[in-house]
Amino acid sequence: MALADQIIVYLSGLTLSGGDHDGRPFVVLPWERRFIRGAFSVQDDAALSVGRGNGKSALVGGIAAAMADPDGPLHGRRRECVCVASSFDQSRIIFEDVLAFLGERHDLGSRKVWRVQDSANRATVEHRASGARVRCIGSDPGKAHGIRPSLVLADEPAQWDRAKAERMRAALDTSMGKTPGSRIIGLGTRPAAPEHWFSRMLRNAAYRQVHAAREEDPPFQLRTWRRANPSFDHLPSLRARIRKEAAKARADGNLLPGFKALRLNLGMADHEVAMLIGADAWRRVERDSLPDADGPHVLGVDLGGSAAMSAACAFWPATGRLEAMAMFAAVPDLSKRGAADGVGTLYHRIAARGELVVVPGRVVPVAELLMEARMRWGTPGVIVADRYREAELRQGLADSSFPLASLSFRGQGFKDGGEDVRGFRRAVLAGRIVPGRSLLLRAAMAEAVTTADPSANEKLAKGSEGGRRARARDDAAAAAILAVAEGERRGAPKPRRRRWAVA
Repeated sequence: MALADQIIVYLSGLTLSGGDHDGRPFVVLPWERRFIRGAFSVQDDAALSVGRGNGKSALVGGIAAAMADPDGPLHGRRRECVCVASSFDQSRIIFEDVLAFLGERHDLGSRKVWRVQDSANRATVEHRASGARVRCIGSDPGKAHGIRPSLVLADEPAQWDRAKAERMRAALDTSMGKTPGSRIIGLGTRPAAPEHWFSRMLRNAAYRQVHAAREEDPPFQLRTWRRANPSFDHLPSLRARIRKEAAKARADGNLLPGFKALRLNLGMADHEVAMLIGADAWRRVERDSLPDADGPHVLGVDLGGSAAMSAACAFWPATGRLEAMAMFAAVPDLSKRGAADGVGTLYHRIAARGELVVVPGRVVPVAELLMEARMRWGTPGVIVADRYREAELRQGLADSSFPLASLSFRGQGFKDGGEDVRGFRRAVLAGRIVPGRSLLLRAAMAEAVTTADPSANEKLAKGSEGGRRARARDDAAAAAILAVAEGERRGAPKPRRRRWAVA
């Protein structure tokens, strides 16, 4: 019998505790059978994404139990299953399921046979004779050392602390090499960020299974709910909960993002964040080929410090062409920056596309940024930058012997900043800008959020305003706002009138 079929038979012999089917046999639903057969037919990582509340915790607990159980199909000498949740308290929910499943088949109170550690900071159950065990931990990379798992079950990675998520994944990856044939299985709702490691896993894992509504699906229809919730017809409590939350989300728009993220599994933030521009709107204006660089262009410049990125955007009002590039200092390197910012290898991939340049030292010289921009796009008709960095820009222009260009400086408060955000949004929504498929710009737009004053004027958020991540890299978006808004104010150059000779 194939391993997947053995796991299905094992799960079917368990008894559920809690929930709609408390005290009843574990019925492996069709979607669960499909996943088990897919995940355990490959000798590599697998990923499952499904709406919240579909019985995933019981599935994880049952698979984990199959490793510690001497009668389980995954059992083996010194084999370890590590269950990782967003926090240790969350991991204990899985641990309780594991203990319940094992406890119905064996006497866990027999200390000669079993070693159970159930305390405020440890949750493990081990079969002493074989050394096979289940360990449940939180997503803290500092506490993931010393594990050597045969199987990692990563529960709800989208809910892990984003600042630590990439480091935790790296810690798990490096621990896997200690046991031949080891693998990671990720299970949970889709993350909002496409660069999150679980988003990448859902695109690239050897086996992927996603149950999610489509963006164009009506959010309050039964068929939409069923797309993301394959257990909908089997769990009465899930049906009741979704109907209740849908009614609340229909009445209160602030609850709709959470309903879409967790119940429809749409891969978006579960709270309202005022994005600079929606992902759909940005995708609509992106093009594979750019229009001509006709007429003078506007150069928007956003200057960073030692830890920040510096960015420049060129915008041609005559054709709408928009291009961007950015610079980082070499110290710290891109790997360390990516880990600190919680974006993994994103900076390496942007650099590989030529959209990010690394220069020696610890600070990006303004002159270097300006010379790189001129080499790519020529001399601009006007340069626009943050008024706060005016002295640095003027010094950079002098240091680089930059040809004379008109200068414009803008404040970043609600007056100038609000006007620029409105101008940028109008240009995007009206289709007056045409960016290429730039990973730099796409990543920056995914991070760019706005904050509003009491009069509903919006500016680009800085620091942690408006729900913005403290280490967000939206510098290219800031440069694009400056360039496009200035271009919109000045307008496209008018074509010259042709003079006709009189015969």
